[in-house]
Amino acid sequence: MALELRDVDSGYGETQVLRGVSLKCGDGTITVMVGPNGAGKTTTLKTVNGLIRAWSGSIMFGGEDVTRLHAFERVERGMASCPEGRRLFPRLSTETNLRLGAYSKRARDSVDETLQDVYGMFPRLRERAEVRVGRLSGGEQQMVGIGRALMAKPSLVVLDEPSLGLAPKLIGEIFEKIVELKKRGLSVLLVEQNAFQALNIADYAYVLQEGRVVNEGPPSQLMDREELKKAYFSIE
Repeated sequence: MALELRDVDSGYGETQVLRGVSLKCGDGTITVMVGPNGAGKTTTLKTVNGLIRAWSGSIMFGGEDVTRLHAFERVERGMASCPEGRRLFPRLSTETNLRLGAYSKRARDSVDETLQDVYGMFPRLRERAEVRVGRLSGGEQQMVGIGRALMAKPSLVVLDEPSLGLAPKLIGEIFEKIVELKKRGLSVLLVEQNAFQALNIADYAYVLQEGRVVNEGPPSQLMDREELKKAYFSIE
């Protein structure tokens, strides 16, 4: 099992957001979390990657308990993230932004090789290598965000709202690349407001509400539940 959360509570300051969240992400699978705004999806991802600490419960990654490890230590063990909004450096070039993803010890010795692999996955980025990221389109910036995560040579990629603000054509392209990550043997944990699109590529899904997992199962099973269609997936 690539990742497993067991009864995790977490939050910000004295405000509790997550309440007993348990979920799994299998090796080489795409696991998606969906739910309304404020359900705790992004907080779950931040707890997974170590940006905020779990108050209780445990986080297992690759068979190791990483609950108390710092974010950079989780990166060293093979976890990489592309956060909501991408968080790129707009005045730096595309290639410089990508290379910054290879700061971990596990990635430093193969930076050039990994970079060529990223360019192979995103040919457009090779063409835009010397262009400042701030001048790229939203879709190209999202590719840089995912590519930067791949530069860390991860086994698990955590993606937060990768389709946010993108045109429909580009959304389809980004989701194709997420499927390609799976084909390459990577595990993917995905939060996505475009639930219908996300469920179409997922192997397993969790529905969050008010910081709790209220439903889970194979996407086909969740899509068949009428109340979930209307409440969470905006499907009539």
